[in-house]
Amino acid sequence: MKKLLSVALAAVTFAALSFTSCSDKSGNTIKIGGIAPLSGGVAVYGLECTDGVNLAVAEINAAGGILGKQVEYIVEDDEGDPAKSVNAYTKLTTQKGVGLIIGSLTSGCSIAVTSTAQAQGVVQIAPAATAVSLTDAGNYIFRACYTDPFQGKIGGKFAAVNLGLKKAAILYDIGNDYSVGLMENFVAEFTSLGGEVVATESYMTNDVDFNAQLTKIKSAQPDVVYLPDYYGTVALIAKQLRAQGIECPIVGADGWDGLVEDAGDEVAGGYYSNHYAADSTDPAVVKFIEGFKAKYNGRIPNAFAALGYDSMYMLKNAIEAAGTTDPAAVRDALENSEGNYVTGHIRFDEKHNPVKSAVMVKIEKNDSGALSVAYEATVDLD
Repeated sequence: MKKLLSVALAAVTFAALSFTSCSDKSGNTIKIGGIAPLSGGVAVYGLECTDGVNLAVAEINAAGGILGKQVEYIVEDDEGDPAKSVNAYTKLTTQKGVGLIIGSLTSGCSIAVTSTAQAQGVVQIAPAATAVSLTDAGNYIFRACYTDPFQGKIGGKFAAVNLGLKKAAILYDIGNDYSVGLMENFVAEFTSLGGEVVATESYMTNDVDFNAQLTKIKSAQPDVVYLPDYYGTVALIAKQLRAQGIECPIVGADGWDGLVEDAGDEVAGGYYSNHYAADSTDPAVVKFIEGFKAKYNGRIPNAFAALGYDSMYMLKNAIEAAGTTDPAAVRDALENSEGNYVTGHIRFDEKHNPVKSAVMVKIEKNDSGALSVAYEATVDLD
């Protein structure tokens, strides 16, 4: 047993030592790895995030690189499959010699590699994985996004304080951890601020008829309905909700991103928490939007692109602060970092979760009559 343990420890030590330069043999390139779904059912998220990272890399290299070296971003496709995330991680670390990784996108895929990354001393920044347990693996694991409990509370505070509403109804997916976590934290914050939850109704994943639950919600006469789910389901619920004559505001979370392309006028006037607002006048956002549109044929980036962009700049700033690409030194620099990014002013707490504000956006009709998303408010829990 002692011999086996010694061999295992030696393997871990060797893996960690092999990442001390993260550079090619000529020493002119800093390699940073990426894991993202570039194909499969959630490819839209992975491709957008990768575009954001690549924009950051292009800007960094044009400005002289990091520590005088050009950045080489090597991204592997995990197709949104946790088993393939592990394969991608192994390829990056064993074949490419990468010790700094951005990815993956979903919580399940990101968590699939956290324990190995921690054991091998590889810095992992998850741009958009919101599950609370992500960073439990250890001190080499970071995230760029806020957590589900945080944005659930942000939604509750926005409804109670910014909108000044007193009676909330909730309709959530009882089989979805994302939806359940948001619901629980919305309730906690809303009621702590003097609000009352007058109806709580649930459904199962893949349900399409919500009329029975909405009938109960209507009878409770809420002045806000919280819908913590992804945009496809929210589009169905909103149509049935308005058809029943429920006219109060609806509020949701970042899973609504994409709703304006998937729904009609029934979602106009709705609000949801997101990681940034594309129409913000913040200088960091303006620079990002202009650069992204120039590089990608005028396309407006979504939150996944912004989080990928920020993740690369977080690594850049940490490497420069450390003066090296050694993962342990970069980890220490990240822990002590603080700065302004596209998705907010960010520092890390003791669990490597970012401490920052959330943006609430509003869905409204623009001058042409089409639905669009506009900045509404910045909300924090301080």
